[in-house]
Amino acid sequence: MSTFVLRRSGAFLLTALLLACARKEARPVAEAEISAPPPDVGRIEPDGASSEGNRLWEPRWKRTPDVVYVPTPQPVVDRMLAMAKVTERDVVYDLGCGDGRILVTAAARYGARGFGIDLDPDRVEEARENARRNGVAHLVTIEEGDAFEVDLRPATVVTLYLLPDLNHRLLPALRQLRDGARVVTHDYGIEGVDFVTDWMWEPTDPEERAHFVYLYELPFGD
Repeated sequence: MSTFVLRRSGAFLLTALLLACARKEARPVAEAEISAPPPDVGRIEPDGASSEGNRLWEPRWKRTPDVVYVPTPQPVVDRMLAMAKVTERDVVYDLGCGDGRILVTAAARYGARGFGIDLDPDRVEEARENARRNGVAHLVTIEEGDAFEVDLRPATVVTLYLLPDLNHRLLPALRQLRDGARVVTHDYGIEGVDFVTDWMWEPTDPEERAHFVYLYELPFGD
């Protein structure tokens, strides 16, 4: 009989233990224990949708530059501005401005206002410092951003040192420039558009290559 009692007692204890474990696992989760979602850092809504809508959010990825930065030699800068006949009445836009030398030269030599844009934050800071160092920061504005998103209509002169396919992609925006505006490109022209004149610079240093400049005027002569 004692064996029977012991067996029943053991079964009772096992059952009680299982019930206690079940209660512990099924306990309500306090609100403070719920992990909060990550903050919306570096995220944007596609297609400009409002944050109040039900659109999915997408991560913000900064676009990498389309070209490797190669500075334009100063003699080429000088000729580009001379061919465009830049004056103090002009507003010069440099798309992919690098260290800002074209805009700084236009401001210092001709008194022209300038706007430059570049995807590389290091180049942006370098260009701003270049403008400050040369005393033309009040005339030159440099922004970090995408050249393909810039409204070019305020410009009277646009300078480009981009690859041919990028020049061609900019063509719809360039066509919005006012009549009489000038576009000057370094090394690569604009496919399908007739240039007004061109120029070639052959450096005396045999280690350096030749450079080409093309001048266009609005409206384009296709």
